[in-house]
Amino acid sequence: MLKKSILFTKTPAQTRKAGRVLAEEIIRSNLGKKSVVVGLIGGLGTGKTTFLQGFARALGIKKKILSPTFLIMRKLPMAGSRAFYHVDCYRIRKPKDILALGFKEILADPQSIIAVEWADKIMGILPKDAIMLKFFHLDINERKIERSFKGLA
Repeated sequence: MLKKSILFTKTPAQTRKAGRVLAEEIIRSNLGKKSVVVGLIGGLGTGKTTFLQGFARALGIKKKILSPTFLIMRKLPMAGSRAFYHVDCYRIRKPKDILALGFKEILADPQSIIAVEWADKIMGILPKDAIMLKFFHLDINERKIERSFKGLA
């Protein structure tokens, strides 16, 4: 069961491992019953994309994970008919801008796993059970990651 927690990482490898652990936890839970949304909040360089590199690897995605800042959304196939959506809302000005990209349909697909960087920009659109991660830059490589649900964030 996903719980509220705080994690400290001291290296990029530890941040990627934290991503793998969360993805494995999601896979063991209700994958396929409804979409899973992971919202990531934090400034530039706080480790969001590094975390998602480990997260995507645990989902079986071999492709290199880069932040889709200019594309806004990237769809990566997983096993079967599942898909991982990597969304970057850095350039989103209004929450409704993401809806023009079919975001509601993606949320409605029970086979979707959706990671949203800069999730605070579209908080009103995210489901109440979204897993929220807040990233803090503590030192050159050290990060603090707070995990909660949208309703608790």
